[in-house]
Amino acid sequence: MVFKRRARRMRLGLGCYRVGPTWLWKALLVFVAIAFAGQLLGVIYNKSLQQDRSWWLFSSDGQGPSLGFCRPRSHVMFLKTHKTASSTVLNILYRYGEEKDLRFALPLGYQFGYPLPFNAHRVKGYRGPRVAEFSIMGNHMRFNKPEVEKVMPADTFYFSILRDPVALTESSYAYYKAVAPAFRKAKGLGDFADNPQKYYDPRLRNNHYARNLLWFDFGLDHNANFSTTLTQRGEVAIRRTFKLILVSEHFDESMVLLRHALCWPLDAVVSFSLNARQQKSNGGSSWVVKAAAAQPPAMALTDNQRQKLREWNALDWHLYQAFNRSFWDEVDHFGRARMDQEVVLLRTRRELLAKACLKEGGRPVEASRIRDKNIRPFQSGLVKILGYELQPGLDNATRQACLRMIRPEIQYKDLLDARQFPRAAPQPAQAPPPAIPAGGAYMRKGPSSQLRTGELGVEGGGRMGEEERDWDGSRLSRSNNNNNQTLVRDRGGREGKRNIR
Repeated sequence: MVFKRRARRMRLGLGCYRVGPTWLWKALLVFVAIAFAGQLLGVIYNKSLQQDRSWWLFSSDGQGPSLGFCRPRSHVMFLKTHKTASSTVLNILYRYGEEKDLRFALPLGYQFGYPLPFNAHRVKGYRGPRVAEFSIMGNHMRFNKPEVEKVMPADTFYFSILRDPVALTESSYAYYKAVAPAFRKAKGLGDFADNPQKYYDPRLRNNHYARNLLWFDFGLDHNANFSTTLTQRGEVAIRRTFKLILVSEHFDESMVLLRHALCWPLDAVVSFSLNARQQKSNGGSSWVVKAAAAQPPAMALTDNQRQKLREWNALDWHLYQAFNRSFWDEVDHFGRARMDQEVVLLRTRRELLAKACLKEGGRPVEASRIRDKNIRPFQSGLVKILGYELQPGLDNATRQACLRMIRPEIQYKDLLDARQFPRAAPQPAQAPPPAIPAGGAYMRKGPSSQLRTGELGVEGGGRMGEEERDWDGSRLSRSNNNNNQTLVRDRGGREGKRNIR
């Protein structure tokens, strides 16, 4: 009996510690379950939100104004002229082609045998006319229409871009001073402008960078004596082939016209300026887009020297004036008010993507500050070439979309090459051969040591069996990776990639 009383007292004592009735416990359990479920759903929602952020960022207003009833062009040939913001245009083509899984006509190295006239056999994977279809071609070449037509389909849209020859010469001098003998001998750009003939020898390799570079890139004889008949013939030949000529100084308007000509969405032509040049001023360092760069003392020019450069580059000056007029005729046909509206949309979209994608408020930074070598631009010449850094914390989809917009030309070409020719990629166990730079500068030696062409490179593309050299004189040899030929530097040459804008 005593034991039963004690047990009863213990049960009563324990009962004193029970907090509230049973329904309260049940309500508490339900609340905990709801809170847990809410937290779990929140995690799932946040992950879904991160995944949708890329879709919203690159789809919201990304289509732009209506293009009407047109069909997007997928066969495009871009003549990538030098020092004209052409790397930014090539990035646009790379991005669109990658997103649409199009096939690129890629060079064996980083350019199509430049400065020799283009030859179809310099396209990686080319096996003859109409054997394989290529959609996009845009790396540096000296244009040669008959050979290009062997590679590209008949319905290909051809376009290019020009720049004021004085500004182009300033940029060319800054970038190629170490490799162009005419520039290397001059004390400064003004010294060269005062008397170009004193420093220029057409027989020397790489001196084509110093005179009528646009005319040369179009496959024409850049050393020909100026005449109205000659320039009109060259202009007609270019107009016959190229359906649109952009103007670097009016880049945004050019992108609007290009978008409508290709029937591509707005985001396809939104871009960040690649290869912006850093300039030193009294207030410290600053950055400028290459089309509007304040020049250091070694490159400063007087008005008289600018006029002398126009006369020295008379063939280019004629082209620029003629196609600048045509450009604004196109804008008038498009509608000035309509153009202004679409330029505003383009710039607004660029600002939005820059804030979302880039650090430093979207401003380019010195290459030394960019840790990721895959987005670090190559350095060459008298000025620093700037690049971009991505915002931290981007979800993977957004990061990849932003990365496409800032990836430098050389790295992007490598990526596309590896995807298009996966078996040709070096194996991890092998030491990868040094890559051919983008500015190979071999010139055939003949009685005159001078390349002469008639209309848009009718001379032909050069013999594939000849010795080839890079722009700094290093020998180039051929390397076979699983039956895919690639041009590489000989071990005795200076290593490292070369990037030409």
